[in-house]
This record gives sequence, C-alpha cells and structure tokens, in this order.
Amino acid sequence: MKAPTTSEISHNSHGAKSVLVTGATRGIGRAIADELGRDHHIIVGGRHQEAVDNVVSELPNASPFVVDLTDEEATAAAVSHLDHLDVLINSAGVSAASPGDIASQPRDEWRHVLEINVVAVAYLTRLVLPLLRASHGDVIMINSGSGFLRTPASGGVYAASKYALRALTHALREEERGVVRVTSIHPGRVDTDMQVELQAQAGRPYNAADHLRPQSVAVTVRAALEASPDAMIEELSVRPVFRG
Repeated sequence: MKAPTTSEISHNSHGAKSVLVTGATRGIGRAIADELGRDHHIIVGGRHQEAVDNVVSELPNASPFVVDLTDEEATAAAVSHLDHLDVLINSAGVSAASPGDIASQPRDEWRHVLEINVVAVAYLTRLVLPLLRASHGDVIMINSGSGFLRTPASGGVYAASKYALRALTHALREEERGVVRVTSIHPGRVDTDMQVELQAQAGRPYNAADHLRPQSVAVTVRAALEASPDAMIEELSVRPVFRG
C-alpha cells in the first residue's frame, strides 16, 4: 500500500496539520512533537536516523526528516521531498561548547553557534516558505530568554545568536504579514539535558524544580498555533515560577 504524502495527510485528517519540528529528538523539540502529535502529523527533524526513527515510532502520525541542517545541499534535498507544509517549528539549537567571556571565545566558536542557531534556521525557513505561503501557515521560532532579557556575563556567544534570531524573526514577520504567521517564543531555563550541561559548566547546583518543564513550552506552542485566524501571537516570554 502506498504511503500517504504529507499533502494527503494534512488535507484528509479532519483538520490535522503537517508540522515540521527541528530538534525533535530531545528536549523542547521532543516535547513539542509529543504535544502536537496528539492531533497533527509531525515531521520529525533530527540529525541521527536512529533517534528520529524512535520518535516517529512513538507518535501516532509521523514521518522522518533526517538531515544535518548545517549541510546546505542535504537540507535542500530533504525539503524537496515535502509537498505540503502547514507549520515550521525551528527548535534545533546549540549553546557554546564552553561558556566564557567574549575575550576568551575563539572565532570558530562564534561560527559554530551562529551557523546552527541563525544561519541554518534562516536557510531552512527560506526553503519551506513557498509551502507555508501556499497553506497560509505558521513559523514558530523557539528562541530563549537569552534573546529577550539582559545578557549575563560569560553568555555572550549564545545570547548574540538568540538576539540575531529574534531580529530575523521580526523581519520575517513583517515580510510575510497577512500570508504566514510568525511567532517567537522565549522560554526561560528549561529542564533539559542542555540546561544540565550549562549549569554544570557554570559550577552551579542543578534543581529541576527551578526550571520550566519542556511540556510547558510545548503547550505555549500549541496556544500560538490555535490562535484564531484573525490573530497572530507575535512574541511570548515564558518564565519558570521558582519555588522556595
């Protein structure tokens, strides 16, 4: 039996949308895939085939999108297999390998973080824009509190990438206004593997209760997607409620 195309899935599933989630194999991206996978078709984005296949197998309606987003040709090839798309959620991202002040960060570290957090996002978004324009779809950028609030010392590389992503998102929103809705979501500290690593690098104790759950961010994404057609949630900052 021939597998349905993304177009057939989107239009024949009682309002289900075709949603590409990058970074969907872990952390916030995985939580978004789980949340939206309850009633939408999820295109599971990730670099590693096995990890992507595991997520696909656990969702009721999903397909793989395996690609290293820093590889321009591979990304274009992967997108060429999509014939319909309603939503792009850019969730893939990295932190600096070793947080430090700007005076100590090598040029390659700047290139690495900006390439993944900004350049790859811009390129993938550009490639799928024709599909999103056709469906009057949504782009949701999973940014960070580091791209919304005052930048802490020793966080300059990561924060610079997130402020650049915020500027990209603002520009895209105005360019596509009335055709594609564009939302920027800025979570505070979230209980993910990346956050555990960041706190360990900073020499601080880790308490999961002081952080947002990834599922809480995913629910915020759903709220943006389910806004009425005449409304666009442009920017949201989601912060944890600390408990003493």
